[in-house]
Amino acid sequence: MIKSNQTLFSQFLLLGLPIPVEHQELFFTLFVSMYLTTVLGNLIIIILILLDSHLHTPMYFFLSNLSFSDLCFSSVTMPKLLQNMQSQDTSITYAGCLTQMYFFDLFGGLEIFLLVVMAYDRYVAICLPLHYTSIMSLKLCVCAVLISWVFNMLYSMLYTLLLARLSFCEDNMIRHFFCDMSALLKLACSDIYINELMIFILGGPLVVIPFLLIVVSYVQIIFSILKASSTRAIYKVFSTCGSHLTVVSLFYGTVIGLYFCPSENNFTAKEASIAMMYTVVTPMLNPFIYSLRNRDIKEALIKVLIKKIPL
Repeated sequence: MIKSNQTLFSQFLLLGLPIPVEHQELFFTLFVSMYLTTVLGNLIIIILILLDSHLHTPMYFFLSNLSFSDLCFSSVTMPKLLQNMQSQDTSITYAGCLTQMYFFDLFGGLEIFLLVVMAYDRYVAICLPLHYTSIMSLKLCVCAVLISWVFNMLYSMLYTLLLARLSFCEDNMIRHFFCDMSALLKLACSDIYINELMIFILGGPLVVIPFLLIVVSYVQIIFSILKASSTRAIYKVFSTCGSHLTVVSLFYGTVIGLYFCPSENNFTAKEASIAMMYTVVTPMLNPFIYSLRNRDIKEALIKVLIKKIPL
């Protein structure tokens, strides 16, 4: 029955953001500014860490990878969104849609893994300071990042291949501003049981388990802080961990709000705002959060600027 009514589509149409026509230009200018800030801010973090030898430590190695992930994560969706806002053609090819979903899952998952590794790095630095150098070796850091990349590449490919086997019929309008998996599954006219099962088996734990590991790490850090008698030591710990906690709160807060508390409607203004928060706003804010609260990053930036300015 499904096959007889089935229509094969070579492209989908992206609904986009629920923005009134008279406000399109204003929001286009805003989003262009945000995207350029995201790209520039994260590139500056990466370049500073590469140039300054004092930043060649595990914490900044992970931060440079997080900045790269943020840059790519935002670049997966924003260029297409900006193009659609300026064009009457909001279509995306079938292959392009699957490709966008693959890289969205890849860099979104990579961000989660990096936040866990960074939390562990802070735990070792604060709770096991005498063993920090031996535990957080270069080999361990590189292996942690490589494992994050390989795992997320495999699970993203699995999700993409499972989606590629589905048939889509009648409606090809994706009620989102990018190829979101949940929005695509709503359009499928074939059985999506396996897709939903894999999301439950892999997707849920992929978000929940890392979050619990981060919480456990910071609970241990808090207990360690409470044992410290020095106010200066407590302030130093909070200033070091505050940036990471802010990023974790922003990222997980928006992801939980969108995927764990979905709206009954197809794509509301609330869901659009939350999606923009973790795809655009969070990657844009991360460089500011880490640089404004981090003395090492600010000092590295000053050094680079002084070298560039002729005396």
